[in-house]
Amino acid sequence: MITISLCMIVKNEAAVLERILKPMSAIADQIVIVDTGSADETKEIARRYTDDVYEMDWRDDFSAARNLACSYARMDYWMWLDADDVIDEENAARLLDLKHSLPPSADVVMMRYLTGFDQDGNCTFSYYRERLLKTSRGFCWKGRVHEAVTPSGNILYSPIEIRHQKLGPGDPDRNLRIYETMLREGEALSPRELFYYGRELYFHKHFSEAAAVFSLFLEDPDGWRENKIDACLLLSRCHEQLGRRETAMADLTKSFVYSCPRGEVCCALGELMLGAGRLAEAVYWYEQALSSAPDETTGAFVQKDCYRFIPLIQLCVCWDRMGDKKKAFYYHRLSRALKPQDPSVKANEAYFSGLKAEDSASAGASAESMFEDQTSHL
Repeated sequence: MITISLCMIVKNEAAVLERILKPMSAIADQIVIVDTGSADETKEIARRYTDDVYEMDWRDDFSAARNLACSYARMDYWMWLDADDVIDEENAARLLDLKHSLPPSADVVMMRYLTGFDQDGNCTFSYYRERLLKTSRGFCWKGRVHEAVTPSGNILYSPIEIRHQKLGPGDPDRNLRIYETMLREGEALSPRELFYYGRELYFHKHFSEAAAVFSLFLEDPDGWRENKIDACLLLSRCHEQLGRRETAMADLTKSFVYSCPRGEVCCALGELMLGAGRLAEAVYWYEQALSSAPDETTGAFVQKDCYRFIPLIQLCVCWDRMGDKKKAFYYHRLSRALKPQDPSVKANEAYFSGLKAEDSASAGASAESMFEDQTSHL
């Protein structure tokens, strides 16, 4: 059986820290916590679970804090978690099983990170992260923000899932502020940092600046393939916001250099075609999204709804606008089966109920049967 050091960095996490420490205390053989300046009861809560509580002055460098925490790891492997992460009973049991079954040849264990959720709590955005790493390999964090460890050696993929669930908003400007400080200080951004800097600019609605950064990143031969695919998506959104729809379409097709069309890209193309009134082309791209399948083992950011729900509900819209109510209703039923409480599904339900009520009143048919028997073949 392997041993695990849980290594965390925290600041003002009293509201959530015990939520993750309680289940992990039954799994980890050592818990290391580095506090970067808490003004609440974070350190007191941490000391209920471990004596390995250390303090560090915050200097806008997440890697420095994480590397300090990992330097205190004494077990076979170290594992990182954020204070606002959650591991449920099922995944805690899987992690405990992994302690007993992990072969000693494993260097890195990747686990799914669930970071986006719909109104029903279903995951909509996820990706694999390096989560459990062999201490003797000397892995180090890199990046002052959006920090990461580059996995190498014998890498295993686990079904264990970690949910990232904040209780409230953090500092929305922190990451952008750190990147701008780096640039002011003359620090050159790595390809990964350039990509994430572009993301921060995009999320702050600085679309022209973000487009310039993404374009620069795409020219860098050392950029990671998955980041380049995402950069094509975000560059397209920047150009769409700037009123350059044709350029936005071209940006998306650039991603085909790096991969077969992904569901996310297909849905984005479908959305642009739908907005331009090019309905047949929109149908084509949404159907392509339905026929594609995500592969999270590439490290990609996966938006699950782009592979099922979004293309289904958008195909409903497309066929309705093309005048084929039967096909539109068929796709409505499929999307309704996935997310019956989704506001758009409810709006479509009301729309079709109105149509069926009108038709049944004139034809004497039941409201539900107006479309069903004519869509079963689609």
